[in-house]
Amino acid sequence: MKPGAAVRASAARIVAAVLAGESLDRVAGNYLDDVAERDRSLCRELAWGTLRHYPRLQGLLDQLLDRPLRKRDGELGALALTGLYQLDAMRIPAPAAVSATVDASAALGKGRSRGFLNAVLRRYQREAATLQGQLNEAQRHAQPSWLWQALQQHWPGQRDAIARANNERPPMTLRLNAQHQSRDAYLTRLVEAGIEARKGDACPDALYLERAVDVSALPGFSEGAASVQDETAQLAARLLTPKAGELVLDACAAPGGKTCHLLELEADLRLTAMDIAPERLARVEDNLQRLGLSAGLVCADGATPSEELRQLGPFDAMLVDVPCSATGVIRRHPDIKVLRRETDIAGFARQQDAILDGLWPLLRPGGRLLYVTCSILPMENSDRIAAFLARHGDGEENTPPVPGAHDMIYGRQVLPNDTGGDGLFFALLHKS
Repeated sequence: MKPGAAVRASAARIVAAVLAGESLDRVAGNYLDDVAERDRSLCRELAWGTLRHYPRLQGLLDQLLDRPLRKRDGELGALALTGLYQLDAMRIPAPAAVSATVDASAALGKGRSRGFLNAVLRRYQREAATLQGQLNEAQRHAQPSWLWQALQQHWPGQRDAIARANNERPPMTLRLNAQHQSRDAYLTRLVEAGIEARKGDACPDALYLERAVDVSALPGFSEGAASVQDETAQLAARLLTPKAGELVLDACAAPGGKTCHLLELEADLRLTAMDIAPERLARVEDNLQRLGLSAGLVCADGATPSEELRQLGPFDAMLVDVPCSATGVIRRHPDIKVLRRETDIAGFARQQDAILDGLWPLLRPGGRLLYVTCSILPMENSDRIAAFLARHGDGEENTPPVPGAHDMIYGRQVLPNDTGGDGLFFALLHKS
């Protein structure tokens, strides 16, 4: 097998699994473990990049096929998509990309399809401009058609910028632990380690790395000097404004970034981190241990709080980062472009309503609840707050200004930025 064929076969297997309905996070590790260390970054680029650009690449492949591929040829189709991605968006010389991709068919048990795959990729080289011109608008911007329509409806002025951000590799952003050192001091440590970085604008603890590195290369990472967390996500703990001695609930807490940030901002908290699954809480515990922090852990469902959780309240403050469509973090989770459906949004909205209604009675009068999503769709955001206030006469929305955010009827919306943070929604509710 020629050099480069094995890594392309592994990338195709990852893409095929996602196209078959699997979560990228769930399947990637299984295949990456089988890839040589030196090839893992290329495998990630091929798989993640193909999924980020999937709507456009699939539109091109459809034009190049005389008839749709059979279901059993899913890995072959995925390999063709990765080949198109290399020709369309990577700097790999075209002859090398085509040769290695065609050779990878044998590793997938599709050696008889070498001629077919070679013909598809060679034809794309000859007719790329014509084929690109025949894509529809959503495909040209590499967005699912339902999401493109939603962007046109809700964010017409920002539509193209959101699409560009969705198609970019996400930056690696750090949250400095202010209990350890200042941002300037840690920036100096990064420079000494040969790592280039710049300060974030929205959060005083945020640093953007010019190039992603393994966390083991970060100075003091294992001792808790810094954590990896998007800058917009870092706003959540600050908007809740934790105060010494308060009883605080971080609902839907995994993997624990916001839990740890709350404790870094105010060490004297009585903090409970809640999530619905034990394996998710284990990730919270891992982060707490690395940072030398402590919080109570409760496995519970916010929509139907357990007696254990009820007995811990009433809480002075809650951070409620609810499950959502994740349309504000597509660049980090490109499988959303494949797996998410427009019909999913109503289901998320019902779940969000149920969690708010379930947790609200556990908040003391005079307390505050910060509602957070990583969605950019009003149905999950300001619409949910409007519906909540209509159901609960003792609630009032009073969200403070958020850097770079759009003011909604209720709450503040940050949109994904191709050079900055992810897209998140925040609404601060007070209980009278």
